[in-house]
Amino acid sequence: MSAIDQVAEFHDELTAFRRDIHAHPELGFAETRTAGLVAEQLERLGIEVHRGVGRTGVVGVLKNGSSPRRIGLRADMDALPIQEGNSFAHRSRHDGRMHACGHDGHTTMLLGAAKALAKTRNFDGTVHFIFQPAEEGLGGARAMVADGLFERFPCDSIFGMHNRPKLAVGKFNVRAGPMMAGGAMFDIDITGVGSHGARPEASVDPLMIGVQIASTLQTIVSRNVRPVDTAVVSVTRFLAGDAYNVIPQTARLSGTVRTFSNDVMALIERNMRRIAEGTAQAMGGVAKLDFRYEFAPTINDDAQAEFAASVCEELVGADKVDRDPPLIMASEDFSFMLERVPGCYINIGNGEGESGCEVHNPAYDFNDAAIPLGVAFFVRAVERKLARG
Repeated sequence: MSAIDQVAEFHDELTAFRRDIHAHPELGFAETRTAGLVAEQLERLGIEVHRGVGRTGVVGVLKNGSSPRRIGLRADMDALPIQEGNSFAHRSRHDGRMHACGHDGHTTMLLGAAKALAKTRNFDGTVHFIFQPAEEGLGGARAMVADGLFERFPCDSIFGMHNRPKLAVGKFNVRAGPMMAGGAMFDIDITGVGSHGARPEASVDPLMIGVQIASTLQTIVSRNVRPVDTAVVSVTRFLAGDAYNVIPQTARLSGTVRTFSNDVMALIERNMRRIAEGTAQAMGGVAKLDFRYEFAPTINDDAQAEFAASVCEELVGADKVDRDPPLIMASEDFSFMLERVPGCYINIGNGEGESGCEVHNPAYDFNDAAIPLGVAFFVRAVERKLARG
């Protein structure tokens, strides 16, 4: 019986669990109900459970045999601050919160792997099931690492996955090396001199300073970053003023930066600071940059990527595994775990065509047909990494 077929007997149970989590979404570092359900399920399986790792994270430890080899499997648990637009029975019961990124599915697939491995125990070594909080920009991975994740639960390798809309169920994407961009958020606070809107000559207008800064920031990618390096600098918010007839005293620009290199990220930060401070000074004002490095680039270890691709090919065939998918400009904080332990982050198909709604969309839902494939990947990764004999 294949690893996928083994999951079939409890597919309905996992689907029900996934939909319950979807109906009760919790934001980052507030996943108390979700973490509690996960911990309870692990304990029922006879798995050693550690709660509160990185605030609301959960780690399950399953040992079998005598081998010192150890593998980590990771899933994220948090939802997003989005009002759900779906009308199905398992839609969010909490206004302003929904599982719009599929973390409910990721959690369910890892729990399914725990269930399968606890039953078959077809491995020799230790499996660490890592259920991470707060992936959506709040630093959940860093919180777990800072809480001694890999000192308390050492791993020789680590694997995670994310669903991929527009990729057919039954297909996988696996890429060696850089896969997803690192991400930073920034705020530029500008101080000028406020005045009456009818007397601009008495002001140092922070809006005009902000306009010049926003425009000049676009030259960083075109003139400071090498053409062979990929980077994005986006100003996404401009806040200033409260009245029609008042030139404000202050303004704020906010946005995001994405790149696949820590060196390029540092270069962008230096040039942003130079442009913001220099432009403001030239126009008689002051600007201060707050640059926050939220995500490292997601870089898969070459050997672990080869291993992960071979597991996927075993499950679905080589023709359904893309080993050279496009780079992804979105970010993923599993990257901070990959900085500590060699591993691989893969994409699993969530459905193609019109039904393949993109993540972070009010109409999104995880495709339950993908559950057996995700479970099977985790199970076979363990069985092969920790093979008996």
